[in-house]
Amino acid sequence: MLHLQILDLKACKALLRESFYLSFLLSIHLCFGATDTITTTHFLRDGDANIASTGGTFEMGFFSPGNSENRYVGMWYKNISVRTVVWVANREAPLTGGSGILKVMKPGLLVLLNGTNNVVWSTNTSRSVQNPVAQLLDSGNLVVKEAGDKNNGNFLWQSFDHPTDTLLAGMKLGRNFVTGREVYLSSWKSEEDPAPGDSTYHCDTSGYPQNILKKGSDVVYRSGPWNGRSFSGTQNSREGPFYTFGVFSSKTEVYFGYKLTSSVLVRLTLSHNGVLQVWTWGDGNMGWVPFLLIPADNCDMYKLCGAYGSCKSQYSPVCGCLDKFVPNNSDAWKKTDWSGGCVRRTELNCLKGDVFLKYSHIKLPDTRNSWSNVTMTLEECKNICSKNCSCMAYSNSDILNGGSGCLLWFEDLLDIRQGPNGGQDIYIRMAASESDNLEQSDGKKGKVLFWTLPLSVGLILVFLSLLIYHRRRKKALELKNKGRSGCCGKYKMNYNSGNCAEEFEVPLFDLSTIAKATNNFSIDRQIGEGGFGTVYKGTLEGQEIAVKRLSRTSTQGENEFKNEVVYIAKLQHRNLVKILGCCIEGEEKMLIYEYLSNGSLDSFIFDDAQSKVLDWHKRFHITNGIARGLMYLHEDSQLRIIHRDLKANNILLDKDMNPKISDFGIAKICEEDGIGAKTNRVVGTYGYLSPEYALHGKYSIKSDVFSFGILILEIVSGKSNRRFSHPDHNLNLLGHAWKLYKEGRSTELLDEYLGDSCSTPEVERSIHVGLLCVQQCPEDRPSMSSAVMMLNNEGVLPQAKRPGFYIEKDAPDGELSSSHTETPITILVAR
Repeated sequence: MLHLQILDLKACKALLRESFYLSFLLSIHLCFGATDTITTTHFLRDGDANIASTGGTFEMGFFSPGNSENRYVGMWYKNISVRTVVWVANREAPLTGGSGILKVMKPGLLVLLNGTNNVVWSTNTSRSVQNPVAQLLDSGNLVVKEAGDKNNGNFLWQSFDHPTDTLLAGMKLGRNFVTGREVYLSSWKSEEDPAPGDSTYHCDTSGYPQNILKKGSDVVYRSGPWNGRSFSGTQNSREGPFYTFGVFSSKTEVYFGYKLTSSVLVRLTLSHNGVLQVWTWGDGNMGWVPFLLIPADNCDMYKLCGAYGSCKSQYSPVCGCLDKFVPNNSDAWKKTDWSGGCVRRTELNCLKGDVFLKYSHIKLPDTRNSWSNVTMTLEECKNICSKNCSCMAYSNSDILNGGSGCLLWFEDLLDIRQGPNGGQDIYIRMAASESDNLEQSDGKKGKVLFWTLPLSVGLILVFLSLLIYHRRRKKALELKNKGRSGCCGKYKMNYNSGNCAEEFEVPLFDLSTIAKATNNFSIDRQIGEGGFGTVYKGTLEGQEIAVKRLSRTSTQGENEFKNEVVYIAKLQHRNLVKILGCCIEGEEKMLIYEYLSNGSLDSFIFDDAQSKVLDWHKRFHITNGIARGLMYLHEDSQLRIIHRDLKANNILLDKDMNPKISDFGIAKICEEDGIGAKTNRVVGTYGYLSPEYALHGKYSIKSDVFSFGILILEIVSGKSNRRFSHPDHNLNLLGHAWKLYKEGRSTELLDEYLGDSCSTPEVERSIHVGLLCVQQCPEDRPSMSSAVMMLNNEGVLPQAKRPGFYIEKDAPDGELSSSHTETPITILVAR
């Protein structure tokens, strides 16, 4: 018995000692092991200690939302009782096990690896550094930078540029015009799935800045334009005692943001059901307190009352027509169907002289079809609007210090709200007879502001000519020229010709202007020809341009023309060609681009003399530029585009040999899930088409990845996949590259002109990445962000699987059209 007691006593002491040591080690870890940084040697592993910002405001680690078993890397407030996730890294690529690792890799990438060491998510960078680190700042910004670099503007990457559903103080919601990047919020799909949902919140810069809430592609709420003090007429967009907000603009960017004025925690969120909320943390009840809710009432619904309809939340029904307007459809209006809006009870007659009436306490109409100049006075604004029969209304753009700036509207006025408080004055064009029994303006509500005087005979002829033939084209050009010193707003043109109706957001030029710029399309100005038509070099307003003129015999038509204008106008990236405008007159359709002096890539790599100009450094630079441009199309642009015709002669080179992807005539918007779609009309170019697309019409972003892989092999070898046939084994370039790779002789693919002037590891890595991109199965091919990472990283690459490659059998060299859907191309799989 005594013996048992002694054993128990010893066991107890041992347990106490073990408990003490564990507590001691835990204390050491908490005191000294906590860090705010991930390095190339210190990783963040699922199950290990999280990282925390220096001030202890934010924490980052692995988590599972709700009852989900998926694992994500997220960020949340550290010292509050309710875990509140404000950012998720791999929101579209969840981990399914608890073995994830977040690490930093050279040249400056933050990558998330799964249990099999495959990359499931990564950042991107256009620069490289020697000692990259990822640091969690006390603002909630996760940044990748050079270790020890204190310059906040020198980050390689930052999470503030890639928000999820939460806007934190210091974030910028808007657009950078230099990089082309738009930063916006996107909701979670559900409380347990942080993948992007249907709702998005933007600072819209397509006209005068305003914030918009969208569900899918439809606008459901609009804040009204920023007037220097608040969003125009928004009843519940209020500043609190804890923060201030605003819209800020410069030549390089326009953005919405807020800053804290106290130590109270504030966050703006977009819920999965599309509700925008501002929250503050209430220490008293230990919970988040909603401070602001949008939409708040029926009048927050976008264009609920239609054109010229006015929404008043304190009335029943809420919709009515502005004074001197009547319902467009009285029967529908009585049934509370207000979508048809209102019309003027007296039609306009510009040639006889219209008047402008003042309406007060107005939430200004949608500004996406507006023009602005922030330096004009209200009087100058009035004069411009009165002389343009298409100008429907004008107002000050800024209400501070008595008002300044000019806003003009050229379409029906949409999404108007009136209330007893807030809002501002707007002056709307009305028929002259509406001024009867009113005194000429002293600026008071309901009185006539001014008369537009009847036009002289000469002016009548000018305006008639303008309205009948050149009205819309002249207006766009005039506004473009006037707006250079003003805000970034552009007037959107509607192109209506035959069965075609589309919005263009680029300047529209007259045929005579383009003819003059190209010396009447003289033959000595021709610089190229393709499926679209002839390309001419010209000079417009002192700038060299390239004019792509649609041939009447071209197989490409209006759809391809619209496609190119609409898509490329919305895409802004250093590795995408820039469109300057278009010309639509009669049967003439032309696109005006920046002129790139070195022409297309194929003229260099496939030409014996020109290929000598491209040393390995230039070729690797071009490869990386194409990869970054394609990554932007697939992952970072607002539309997410599948190019579908990536090839060497659609890569243009500027004077510094920087590559720019061109020709978006057959591009398609990528589905949200990245799966793509299927078509019965296979279009593209022999030698670049992926197997699933050429044979079955299935295309996705992985179709572009395949084409990019072909391009890499062509750039390395200087040989065309379509034309190359090895004399020994009769394989095309792709087959030859795969054979050399299997035999460990990949570097023999290198262009003979390069000799010993290149980095052998870079050559081998480029060929390896190229073969990974052309693997037979689309799911085996890497994403473009992974391809960029692999090209610029010294880590071990996965083994390439068998590629899908084709050999042309008496096929004509050129475009694959709908007549070739039963394709003459045979898919050969190397064995």
